[in-house]
Amino acid sequence: MSPDPPDWLSQGLPHIWLPYAQMKTAPPPLPVVRTNGARITLADGRELVDGIASWWTACHGYNHPHIREAVIAQLGAMPHIMFGGLAHEPALTLALRLAALLPKPLDRVFFSDSGSVAVEVAMKMAVQFWLNRGIAGRNRFVAFKGGYHGDTFATMAVCDPDEGMHRLFSKVLPSQIIAELPTDALRREAFDALLERHAGEVAAILVEPLVQGAGGMIFHDPETLRYLREAADRHDLLLIFDEIFTGFGRTGTLFACEAADVAPDIVTLSKALTGGTMGLAATIATAAIFETFLSEDFGRALMHGPTFMANPLACAAANASLDLFAREPRLEQAAKIEAALRLGLEPCRNFSRVVDVRVKGAIGVVELDRIDDINELKRRFVAAGVWVRPFGKIVYLTPAFTIDEADLQRLIGAVVAVLKDYLSPTQR
Repeated sequence: MSPDPPDWLSQGLPHIWLPYAQMKTAPPPLPVVRTNGARITLADGRELVDGIASWWTACHGYNHPHIREAVIAQLGAMPHIMFGGLAHEPALTLALRLAALLPKPLDRVFFSDSGSVAVEVAMKMAVQFWLNRGIAGRNRFVAFKGGYHGDTFATMAVCDPDEGMHRLFSKVLPSQIIAELPTDALRREAFDALLERHAGEVAAILVEPLVQGAGGMIFHDPETLRYLREAADRHDLLLIFDEIFTGFGRTGTLFACEAADVAPDIVTLSKALTGGTMGLAATIATAAIFETFLSEDFGRALMHGPTFMANPLACAAANASLDLFAREPRLEQAAKIEAALRLGLEPCRNFSRVVDVRVKGAIGVVELDRIDDINELKRRFVAAGVWVRPFGKIVYLTPAFTIDEADLQRLIGAVVAVLKDYLSPTQR
């Protein structure tokens, strides 16, 4: 093993702009040459156990043979074809399968290529739903503190404006209504009053069901979602569930909305949709919404069409991923991970500066009062042989559902050991 970086890293890095990074101070990224299962292989031969499944996407582990074979077969037949005026089997089969899996009113699928765009499409649908019915002025959204829905302009406006990562743009974004998530009686009373004041200007309520992911892995219970459905109906508003993180088993059911037995009017999916293979997203609406776009007037159509929407390779990967959910015990695996996380992360409660330890489905979170040197904490995790990427003030695990017991215990043990050392008196 050579300590020298590969040529492609040293020569290419001066031309790369990395995500969520201050390029002046960020350490160089680790050069990856291979992935398999729950393992990441670096250029120097080291293997890391991946604790976050590439931003929660690789739910079946990396390089799953069934998904790989489906993509290879599709590559030989048709890598891509425009979706304007043309159609192909992988996309239509996927739309049919998603409609069958989601709660019954959700049955019209619009494909795009990223989660942010899927949410923007949902917002566009919601605003135009009212316009197509001849109702003007309903062009704002109610979203929630602690929420995150993407990095494009419309989605930045519905992220938490104070705690989120988009504060710099606050004065140039559209003004949306950001409320406290109504998790108790007092907040529900305030939320109802807020809707009473603003209902005439609101197109929809937008929420991440059960878990606000990138906003800090903040959990809420299914009753909150049932309340939001009732409040939306009472004030004649649409309800959008952003299931880009929570969809496909991460919270313990295939979709988070199942835990509340609630159907939104629009749902967005991405991330694990293709099993972490390539970018694909979907915005799924009810027939009632879709029908407001049907008219002899072309101007009432949904004028949106990403160039690579419904890419056949991505749809083939997504269909293969759904095969795996149908025939392999993914939800049972998620439940086993949940039990292991609950037991294994519990010692962290005793550490200085740990605020909370919480687990929901295959998500384990240790929240600190602060993280002073996040790069140092990341370095310690790599030294422990794991890929764990803290953000804000949390350390979290969202491993592949297929991770074996030894690697799962290695992840949990690394979180406990690294935090115990990092939070020792000399580090306070």
